[in-house]
Order: sequence, then C-alpha cells, then structure tokens
Amino acid sequence: MIDLSTSYMGIQLRSPVIIGSSGLTRNLGNLQAFEEKGAGAVVLKSLFEEQIKFEIRKVFSYDDAQSAYTEAEDYIRNYAREHTLDEYLNLVQEAKSKLSIPVIASINCTTAQEWPAFAKNIQKAGADGLELNVFVLPSDTNMGASAYEKIYFDVVENVKKEISIPISLKISSYFSGLAEMVKKLSWTGVQGIVLFNRFFNPDIDIDQMRIKAAHLYSDPEEITASLRWIAILSGQVQTDLCASTGVHDGKGVIKQLLAGAKAVQVCSTLYKNGIGHLDVIMKEIHEWMEQHGHSKISDFHGKMNHKMTDNPAAFLRVQFMKHFAGIE
Repeated sequence: MIDLSTSYMGIQLRSPVIIGSSGLTRNLGNLQAFEEKGAGAVVLKSLFEEQIKFEIRKVFSYDDAQSAYTEAEDYIRNYAREHTLDEYLNLVQEAKSKLSIPVIASINCTTAQEWPAFAKNIQKAGADGLELNVFVLPSDTNMGASAYEKIYFDVVENVKKEISIPISLKISSYFSGLAEMVKKLSWTGVQGIVLFNRFFNPDIDIDQMRIKAAHLYSDPEEITASLRWIAILSGQVQTDLCASTGVHDGKGVIKQLLAGAKAVQVCSTLYKNGIGHLDVIMKEIHEWMEQHGHSKISDFHGKMNHKMTDNPAAFLRVQFMKHFAGIE
C-alpha cells in the first residue's frame, strides 16, 4: 500500500499535493473535485489587501476611502462588488462544511497596516491555516534592502497577534540574501514558507499602446528556481518549506519532495490541462513510488537535498563549463 500522507504547517495532509491559490479555488464545485482526485489541501483564491482596506475605510467614511484610492477606486469597487469579504468568509465556511481536507485561506498583501485584524474573521470562519502571499517589488531607488525586508517581518508580527491558526508566507526570490532571509523568517514562528510566488509581469501591446499582462501561467522549465532553493534550504530552516511554480506533473512533485519540500503546490498545469490532470499527477506519484520500492513519503523525502546528494555543488554553482553541464 502506498501512503502519501505527510504534514505541512503542523497540519496533517493525506497527500503532499496542494492546490495553489487561483481562480480555480474560488468555488465549491472545484474544491470538491480536487478533494475527490487526491489533493492534500486547497488554498483558496486570495483576498487582496487593497480590498480589505477599502472595505474597512468605507465603514468609517466613504469620502476617506474614495480619496485614499483615487486611481484604483473603480477597479476596487468593481472587484469588491463581485467578491465581497462576506462572500469570502462564506466560501471558507462552506468549504469547511463540505470538505474533509484542510482549507487554507489566502491574503495577498504588501503592507502590515490596517488589514491584519481581518485575519480574525478568517479564523472564525474555520480556516485551517492562512497563507500570506507577500511581494513588494524593490523598485524605490531611495529605499534600502533592509527597509523592504522589514515589511515581511512586520506583516508576520501583526498577523500573528490576531490569530492562532498556522501561518505560511509565500515569497519571491527578490532578496539580496535569500538564504539568510528565509532563515530569519523561519525564526518568526511561521509554520511554512512557500517558494516561490508568481506575480503580475507587464508587457506592452505596441498596436493598442497599452500595458497588458504577460506570461500568466508557469512553464515546466520554471521548476528549477524553486528546486534549487528548496534543496539548499531544507533542513537548514526552522519551518516547513512548500514548493511552488513550474510543477506540472507527478515527476515535478517527486523532484521537490526529494529536494526537501514538505508539500508542493500545483496550479498552472490545471489551467492548461484541466482539473482532471490532477488524476494524472497522483497516478505518476504512485507509480514512481511503487517502481522504486517506496511505501511512504518519508522513505525518500529530502534524499536529494544539498546536504544529502553526492554532488552538492550542483545546487550551489551558477556557472558551469559547457562540458560539465553536458553541452558540447
């Protein structure tokens, strides 16, 4: 018998495959389908900090809310009309009442002000955990690295004051000292760190003369970035690591588990191949474990991380001779 059970964020999962936050996780029908097909947990579609702050300010003074978001007002108003905070909390409650797998809420945030108290509502609604998707583009030439890094610690500190359910932090690789940053974040008491988030990338439509989104979904080749850092950091930080971005099949899940990930998020591949592709992913994991004589995840978890592999330099070196890289 193949046992895929594991733990992540202190939460028991029946499998290490987590459905990442996206439009696919915003309705109960999809969530039930993911559970049926073997997902270990689901991360609900993210609420945005701007939406929460707008709703909070609107309660006190509509004029204040309007002046605070002059440029973004129409977008936020339209988004909030379709995705109210109450609807989000109802989704959490409904998912918890219908699913047996863990339900993790998600907030996309860039500051630590005003909105963290809303996390209490998410906990009251029954969420098993909260994923904080934090990305602050270090674009201000007058703002140093330490100031940007402080934002992440402030977010965690303020949210931890409000809730007791497990917290994970989904971050990017945009740090001057990524390894040290992840280590320090693990000291904050967060139960998980997700490497890495995907964010809006701009492109220019040269005919319509407008900014548009580019490269919405990940490609399988993008797995290498998170794979490298999972392998380097697993076993060296005081929290669980979850892999994200570029995982499109069962082989990708297995690679990340070998590198030391406690769980693996999938998303883009389900957009590209349909929700039914989750069946394929789960089947590939089962077949690989059977072929290699593994009955449980712990049999091979972390066996190819930086400390365990026979060639640790492969994860640390960024420049190789063509011959060493297998290119003639």
